[in-house]
Amino acid sequence: MLPFHHSLVVGCFLGAALSFSAEPRALFDGKTLEGWEGDTNVFRIEDGAIVGGSRNKPVAHNDFLCTKEKFGNFELTCEFKLLGKGANAGIQFRSERVPNHFEVAGYQADMGGIFWGCLYDESRRNKVLVSPEDKKKLMAAIKQEDWNEYKIRCEGPRIQLWINGIQTVNYTEPDEKISRRGVIGLQIHGGPPSEAWYRKIRLTPIE
Repeated sequence: MLPFHHSLVVGCFLGAALSFSAEPRALFDGKTLEGWEGDTNVFRIEDGAIVGGSRNKPVAHNDFLCTKEKFGNFELTCEFKLLGKGANAGIQFRSERVPNHFEVAGYQADMGGIFWGCLYDESRRNKVLVSPEDKKKLMAAIKQEDWNEYKIRCEGPRIQLWINGIQTVNYTEPDEKISRRGVIGLQIHGGPPSEAWYRKIRLTPIE
């Protein structure tokens, strides 16, 4: 029988506990675009938020501001609002830049029009993977042209989305070839004059 070492047991216990106690981190400091990359003719900082698009002219095409860092398993929260008739946008995650193109390929937590709360596969399978079951309840909770909160949780193949505390997606990816790691991206969709505002972007790694 091996000798019992109390300190070793305590150390192992603490190590295990620490692996599950990751702290949330701010991905946006409210003042600069440090840690992000994208077209600063499309994205700017205003009133402590990242703003994509314009209400004075049409948005030429889909555009994205992306993190330089990639993330795998995490929980992300972000406040957002859409301004302008026909505004559409989304938050990319586990995504990649399409080489020599303005598009980003990967999962998107969608917002706007008929796509509120949907999980869309942008520039990859190009389809809605999951739509909210109770759209009436969701739409009643959304504050039009005001601040709302998205929560995105990714753990292994499972993806969950919430808007203002209402779960809209509980999806398990069946394709093992789909990447479980990538950048976070903030979208403004091409179309009529519109803006997408994002602030308080926080990510907690899941160990």
